[in-house]
Amino acid sequence: MKKLLPFFLLALVSFRSPDATITADERKAALEQLKLSRDQFTKATKGLTEAQMNYKATPDSWSVAEVAEHIAVSESAIWSMLEGAMKQPADPSRRGEVKVDDAGILAGVSSRERKVKTSEALTPANKFGSADGSIREFMTKRDSHIAFVKDTQEDLRNRYAQTPFGIVDAYQVILFMSGHTTRHVKQMEEVMANASFPKK
Repeated sequence: MKKLLPFFLLALVSFRSPDATITADERKAALEQLKLSRDQFTKATKGLTEAQMNYKATPDSWSVAEVAEHIAVSESAIWSMLEGAMKQPADPSRRGEVKVDDAGILAGVSSRERKVKTSEALTPANKFGSADGSIREFMTKRDSHIAFVKDTQEDLRNRYAQTPFGIVDAYQVILFMSGHTTRHVKQMEEVMANASFPKK
């Protein structure tokens, strides 16, 4: 029995449990995406005057400030989707329900080719009091989400959420969140590219 004990111990160490964490490469990729879209947001909103922040190309379009608010509100909403997924038990048997890969999530969400009307809950309504308030809210939430991804040992690949792309896994929800930020930074850039955008 003593001779067999080392083999039992080795088997226990080598066994990958159903609640396996994401790989090092997956963690690195998610962190890079979250930091990249955060930096895109910072660059787009930095140094704008009040007139520039609040400029609208048309009465029905959004200003940079309103887009910033939408991004901030959506950051929390998408994270709630992730939290809902994490309350489920890990279930590898459902992997077949995920029909889109990671690259497809990022490309699909970040693209501005297909415009989607947002829900009332995510529509800008000066929820944070000012553009600066929206920016602070987003940065605070994003930094905490980066910290989660950096340290989590949870199984993000075998828990699932419903999105406009169908069923995705919890890891892909994180990519969805980053891609959503990039999508709306592009919207900010469209506003600022308008010929009548204030010079200062």
